[in-house]
Amino acid sequence: MKRRLLLLIPLAIFAILAVFLYQGLSLNPSARDSALLAREFPAFQLSTLEDPDATVDESLLTGQVTLVNVWGEWCPTCKQEMPQLLELAERGVRLVGVDYKDTRAKGQAFLEEFGNPFELNVFDPEGSLGFDLGVYGAPETFLVDAEGIIRYHHTGYITPEDVERTILPEVKKWRSE
Repeated sequence: MKRRLLLLIPLAIFAILAVFLYQGLSLNPSARDSALLAREFPAFQLSTLEDPDATVDESLLTGQVTLVNVWGEWCPTCKQEMPQLLELAERGVRLVGVDYKDTRAKGQAFLEEFGNPFELNVFDPEGSLGFDLGVYGAPETFLVDAEGIIRYHHTGYITPEDVERTILPEVKKWRSE
């Protein structure tokens, strides 16, 4: 009898592991909450992409709701996302870009080719601001309220559906509070 019970132990372990693995298949690997939600946007002091002599800091994100988009010329999905960002800008959403791990020339050429929806672009060639934001890669987008607090984080490409279902409702929510 004990011998039969011992034979069932590997089967029970397998069944438990199978349940956990099955649950894992339903998870979205790119969906993750930022550890910075409900916290102030990280402090930084960097030049702008447009003017190497102009320095900006986190204070540029106070006063109004702002969508901060981390992008790079090297990022293929950033190119796919640009029409949605241009639409958001046309609809009155304030956008600030973070040109992440790029060169100034390549970043400027990217914006000339695909359009520039950004009020301003922070130039982050070393990725220091991206690191402080916990960015895994580009694109990533953060919604910052008028007090400079991160309220929403979108990992990856913003689809046309995301604009209507998520981004615009989040912007409206934080504008009205």
